[in-house]
Amino acid sequence: MVILVQPFNDLKPESVKFVTSEIKKVYPNVKVLNPIDLPENAYYNERKRYKADSIIKVLSKTTKDGFVTIGLTSNDISTTKGKIKDFGIMGLGYRPGKACVASSFRLNKEKINEQLFKIAIHELGHTQGLEHCPEKTCFMRSAEGKNPTDEEIDFCKKCKTFLINKNWKFNSI
Repeated sequence: MVILVQPFNDLKPESVKFVTSEIKKVYPNVKVLNPIDLPENAYYNERKRYKADSIIKVLSKTTKDGFVTIGLTSNDISTTKGKIKDFGIMGLGYRPGKACVASSFRLNKEKINEQLFKIAIHELGHTQGLEHCPEKTCFMRSAEGKNPTDEEIDFCKKCKTFLINKNWKFNSI
């Protein structure tokens, strides 16, 4: 499998570079695509943000078998959660899936790149079939409406084993 990093034009190049280099430490087969505009049909004018599921739908259409795409943006993104039509989120990925999206909009500005990586790797984990993990230091823990990324340090043993069984080739871990 190849991970495709699809930056959107709003995200700073240094953020793309940092997130990509961190993903490569966990999974070395990564390719960065040229930045593109966010899809116009994903914009939710009422709340001035983008619907994450619509972004994923667009990314999935161009993601071939053997690849998974992670879209990276600094714009606010949302999804429908229960009865809430427009719930603000940091990222979204389906289990399993061909594409996912992560946003730096809700992250701590002093730690934005590190936290964006953790959101991205979490969403990539979902595309591989991982559920949320109860381990507080695991990349796959649920945000539960907050930002717990400072407590996350790695995939726990169970999640890492799951990914190894999905042919992830962990690099230097």
